[in-house]
Amino acid sequence: MSQPSLLSSLLRAAEDAELRGAAELIRDRLYFATLRSKPKSTANTHYFCTDDEFLYENFYADFGPLNLAMLYRYCCKLNKKLKSFTLTRKRIVHYTSFDQRKRANAAVLIGGYAVIYLKKTPEEAYRALISGSNASYLPFSCLSNRLLVFVLQALQHGFFDFETFDVDEYEHYERVENGDFNWIVPGKFLAFSGPHPKTKMENGYPLHAPEAYFPYFRKHNVSTVIRLNKKIYDAKRFTDAGFDHCDLFFLDGSTPSDIILHRFLHICESTDGAVAVHCKAGLGRTGTLIGCYLMKHYRFTAAEAIAWIRICRPGSVIGPQQHFLEEKQAMLWLLGDSQTTQKAKLEERAVPRLITSMDELTISPALNITSSAHITSSDQLQEVNPSQTHARTDTHTHTHTHTHTHN
Repeated sequence: MSQPSLLSSLLRAAEDAELRGAAELIRDRLYFATLRSKPKSTANTHYFCTDDEFLYENFYADFGPLNLAMLYRYCCKLNKKLKSFTLTRKRIVHYTSFDQRKRANAAVLIGGYAVIYLKKTPEEAYRALISGSNASYLPFSCLSNRLLVFVLQALQHGFFDFETFDVDEYEHYERVENGDFNWIVPGKFLAFSGPHPKTKMENGYPLHAPEAYFPYFRKHNVSTVIRLNKKIYDAKRFTDAGFDHCDLFFLDGSTPSDIILHRFLHICESTDGAVAVHCKAGLGRTGTLIGCYLMKHYRFTAAEAIAWIRICRPGSVIGPQQHFLEEKQAMLWLLGDSQTTQKAKLEERAVPRLITSMDELTISPALNITSSAHITSSDQLQEVNPSQTHARTDTHTHTHTHTHTHN
């Protein structure tokens, strides 16, 4: 054997030994490894790391999960590498450090990719991640498994589709200056920071009046606004513009009473359009009640509901609110099962009548018209002149002018 060939064989053997401790996601092609030092890519292996590329900005003592935009960008990055002509014959290794927080987030990224694009079940992805000699060092067993389950749950329920996901829109509106809001369930729940009496800058922090949200809310069929914090703006500004507005106050950082919980569920279940929910920051109280809806209607566990809400809107659901959701899980599942059973019985009784009344109709395919998800001028938060706040005339049809209150 020639010297170059021998050297190449030795290098390949060394790489093989290093990868024996890695998790294999695609046989002889895609790996996840925990390494103490930065490796150099070779003729046979391409290494990359995202520890310093996708960073979580913590709100409390939390360290993840990374948000939906980061998962999307990671999946795009990995897809590009797997399809790259120059990397066709190379093994691709996503490596991370022994930092527990970075490793946990990196594991969820590649595990999420495995569920979304490799069509693995959460259990299969999780088993792959904890395989190899690195398994004993992994602190993320419970965390990553739960987060991979939420990815599958969200996919199954149509909460997101990366084929149509607009990452620029997501990142635009999550910024405070652009409204600070996120969709938790597209077309159903939007979580946002509480509006203020006037649109202005205060100590370098942008505040938005109710009117600033009107154009976006109307375009995206938001029909109801639920306020969970103390009143700092007049609800009449929403109702006069054609939105339902409901007050369900409970203290910041606390958990809702059963009366408030059931009132929230009833309002959301009775509303045809989307519901925009806010407290002061749109994180704790807001996420807690939306989480209850997810558990009742989609049978999410408390952990899955918290995980999904946090990946959509980082920092949501804190401290005692997490325990509250765990305590309410069984009750909300029973409520959901009971409602589903009653609905099925009603539909079963209605079917014969429906067929009788429609037997002369010709059913034709519905025309599916999808508007562009890209940000347009009508999407932007509307700048409001404080002096014109109450003088503004609106042509929007006003069908609900009452304000629900619960103090």
